Amino acid sequence: MNAIAERLAAGGVEVIRFEFEYMAKRREDGKRRGPDRMPKLVDRFKEALDLVGPPATAVIGGKSMGGRVGSMIADDVGGAGLLCLGYPFHPPGKPERLRTAHLETLRTPGLIVQGTRDRLGSEEEVSKYALSPAIELAWMEDGDHSFEPRKKSGRTIEQNLEAAAAAALRFIQALG
Repeated sequence: MNAIAERLAAGGVEVIRFEFEYMAKRREDGKRRGPDRMPKLVDRFKEALDLVGPPATAVIGGKSMGGRVGSMIADDVGGAGLLCLGYPFHPPGKPERLRTAHLETLRTPGLIVQGTRDRLGSEEEVSKYALSPAIELAWMEDGDHSFEPRKKSGRTIEQNLEAAAAAALRFIQALG
């Protein structure tokens, strides 16, 4: 997220970030823990939006869980757009437990930037999902959930981060 935020800022986009409580705790004590329950995550996201004012001109979203929560509230909060970086379409190793029902009817214009071999939703898997026509997809070649390609692919993480940021910037600029 840092690398994309820096690239977007360099492209003239004001980026405002916040951290979910479970991630802050993980960063502080190093203990890996699961996310808080969805209602708590939604509340935290909305609290962060309240601090910056009405989101009418904002593109909301985030990386992984942040993008998922953003996608769940996008239509309700009235943001201009939604940007998801590495969307968790399903839990690890459980492709039958889709997290896509709300994405089928999303009205907010959205861009999901995803690695082609993301274990939480690969290009092959996602191609079979019924997603809203408001959602665009940008694929990072040979990228995993963090867009990291394998060495044998000939791609670098820098190439995928540049491509992800360029796709996000085009999307945001097209929103006007």
